[in-house]
Amino acid sequence: MSEKIVECESLELAETEHAGLRHVCDDISLDIFLVAIAELSERFTYRALTAPMQNYIQNARDDQLHPGALGMGQEVATGINYFFVGWCYLSPIFMAIVADSFLGRFNTIMLGTGLSACGVLILFVTSLPASLEHGAGLPGLMASLVLVGLGTGAIKSNVAPLIAEQYNSLETRVKTLANGEKVLVDPNITIQTIYARYYWVINLGALSVIPVSEIELKVDFWAAFLLPLCFWAFAIVALLAGRTCYAVQPPHGSDIAKAMHILWIGIKNGGNLEAARPSALEKTGVLVTWDEIFVDELKRALVACRVFLMFPIYWICNGQSSNNLVSQASSMNTHGIPNDMMGFCNPAIILIAIPLFEYTLYPALRRFDIEFKPITRITTGFIVAASSMALAAGLQELIYETSPCQRNPTADGCHGATPTRKISMLWQIPVYSLMGVSEIFAMLSGMEYAYTKAPQSMRSIIMSFFLLTGAVGSSLGISLSPVSVDPKILVEYVLLSATMLATALVFFLCFRKYNRMEETMNMLAKEDGLRVSWDTDDVTNRVKEQ
Repeated sequence: MSEKIVECESLELAETEHAGLRHVCDDISLDIFLVAIAELSERFTYRALTAPMQNYIQNARDDQLHPGALGMGQEVATGINYFFVGWCYLSPIFMAIVADSFLGRFNTIMLGTGLSACGVLILFVTSLPASLEHGAGLPGLMASLVLVGLGTGAIKSNVAPLIAEQYNSLETRVKTLANGEKVLVDPNITIQTIYARYYWVINLGALSVIPVSEIELKVDFWAAFLLPLCFWAFAIVALLAGRTCYAVQPPHGSDIAKAMHILWIGIKNGGNLEAARPSALEKTGVLVTWDEIFVDELKRALVACRVFLMFPIYWICNGQSSNNLVSQASSMNTHGIPNDMMGFCNPAIILIAIPLFEYTLYPALRRFDIEFKPITRITTGFIVAASSMALAAGLQELIYETSPCQRNPTADGCHGATPTRKISMLWQIPVYSLMGVSEIFAMLSGMEYAYTKAPQSMRSIIMSFFLLTGAVGSSLGISLSPVSVDPKILVEYVLLSATMLATALVFFLCFRKYNRMEETMNMLAKEDGLRVSWDTDDVTNRVKEQ
C-alpha cells in the first residue's frame, strides 16, 4: 500500500515539473490513413449524388433553365434528400454490430465498399435516357440510395475507429526536440490531430461536386454518376493492396449485452451505476462477467451519448447545403455556373482551414494557456452554423426584394412570369464556408468524443450513435419539407438560425463541466492494483486500491 502511495506522489511531482512544458502532437505515420481511401470514396460518392440529386428529382427533363430528370418538385426532392442523409446516418448502427460481432472493422469496410459500388452502378444504369423513358428513374434511384446508405454505414462507423486504433500510446511523455527544447507529447492532442487529418483526407473526395456538377450540366446525369462508379473500382484495388498495413483484430463479440445489463442494474438502483461494480455485487453473492474498468468505460460512453443529444439540430442546418441552398442558387444569377456547384465551397474551406488550425490557431491557443477543449469546440461549431443560416436568410430576403414574384408567385401579373435573377450566386460562398468551418469544430470534436469516451469493444457502436444523430436530424428535416418552398423558406432559415444559436447556449451550459473532466475521462490506468476513478460530480482524480 505504501509503495502505491509513493508511486502516486511521484506522478504528482512529475506533473508539477512538466507543468511549464509545451504540449505537442506525437509522430503520426501516414500509413494509418490508407484505409481512409474507402471513406474518401464514400465522400466522393455522397457529394456526387447529393449535389445533382436536387436537380435530378426536382426539375423535369424538358426544363429549359436547369438540368432535370424526374420533375417531382422541390418539396419531394428535399424530402428524398433528407431521407438519403438520414439513412446514411442510421445504417451505421447495424453495420457497427456486424463489425463488432461478425466481420471485424476492416472486412466490414470492404463489404461497405462493395455495397456502395453496386448502388452507384444501379443509379448509373437507371439514369440513362432509355431507362428514364421507361420509368426506371425513381425505383432505380431509391434502390441505389438504400445500397449506398448501407455502404456508407459500414464505412463511416469503422474507418475512423480503425485509424485511431493504430495509435497505441496512451501516456504523456517528455521528448527533446532537435533544437534542445523539451516538450510533452500529449496523446489527447495526437488523437485530435489524427481525426483532423483523417477529416482532411476524406474531404478531398467531397470536391467531386465540381466535376459532377459540370458534367451534369454539359453532358447528362448518367455521365455524372459514372464518375463515382469508376472511383469505387480504384478504392477496391487500393484496399485489397493495403490490408496488410493494419493491425486488425478479429471480431470478439460486442459488449452491448454487458452494457445493457449494467444499465439495467443502474436503473434498478436509482440510476447509480456504482451498484453494478463487481466489488459491490460480490457482497451480495452475484458474480458478473465484467470488471471495474468496463463500468468506468461505460460511464464515459454515457457522457458522450448525452453530449450527442443536441446534434440533430446541427444536422438540419448542415443538410441545407445539399437541398434548399441548391434550390436557392437556382433563383440567383448563376453566371453560367451549375446551380449545385457552390457546394464545393464546403470541402474547400475544410481543406484550407484544417492545416491552418493545426499549425497556427491551436498551437497559439496552447502557447497562451487557452484551453479549447471538445465541449467548447462543439459550442463554437454550433454558433458558426447559426451564423451560416442567418446569412442564408439574409440572401433569401435579398432575392425576394429583387424578385417580388418569387416571394408571392400567386400575385397578379406573376403567373408564368420569369423570376428576376439579380443577386449573384457567389454570395452563397460565405454561407457554405461558415458551414464548413462549423464542421471542423462540431463534427470533428463529436467524432473525437465518440472514440475517446467509448470502451474499446464498443467504439464502432458509440461512433454509430454519434452518426445516428444525423438520422434524427434528417427525420426532423423531412418534417420541414412542406415549408421548403417560397416564401416559407425564409422563415425556415430564420428559425433554424435562432434555434441553432439557442442550442449552442444550452449545450454549453449543460456540458461545460465535462471540459474540466476531459483528461480524467480519457485516462484509465493499466497498472495492476491501481484504478483511476472519476465521477461526473467530482472531477478530482482519486487513485484508490481495487
